[in-house]
Amino acid sequence: MARAEELRALEPASGAVISDCGLYRYRLWRRWGAGPTCVFIMLNPSTADAKQDDPTIRRCIGFAKREGCGGLVVANLFAYRATSPKDMKAASDPVGPKNDEHLRWCADLATGPVIAGWGTHGSFMGRAAVVRRMLSGRISHLGLTAAGEPRHPLYLKGDAILRALAAEKEGESDAP
Repeated sequence: MARAEELRALEPASGAVISDCGLYRYRLWRRWGAGPTCVFIMLNPSTADAKQDDPTIRRCIGFAKREGCGGLVVANLFAYRATSPKDMKAASDPVGPKNDEHLRWCADLATGPVIAGWGTHGSFMGRAAVVRRMLSGRISHLGLTAAGEPRHPLYLKGDAILRALAAEKEGESDAP
């Protein structure tokens, strides 16, 4: 499928890909106008769905508009839907069987920045390292935690500066 056809596949203006069992949300999108499509990669999905935004999605839309984007796609290191990292970590398969496929699709689709914002729990199961390598050279961030992980957009000031994220942190490995 050509990129233009894939972008048209984001019609209607909002939507989400949720597993048949409802446990996983692989991607969510919003389109509000012309302009590039940015991608946010965060830790795990919460309550937002095809129609309902949560505070994180509203915050990401604000950053995307600020960067001149006309839409966004949200994906996550872990596709398991939970309102707390503790619940996500307790799941038998927090990554989800199709998550890497969707992460690659989202990054390939991006015509704007790919922005990481998974916060302090990204090292769980070595996922941050895996995704950094998978999308090497394509990821930006809006701020870093003390541990060097990309900060979650909900906890950033509106004037946070977009910067490139290193492909791999020093000492990072695939080890869980």
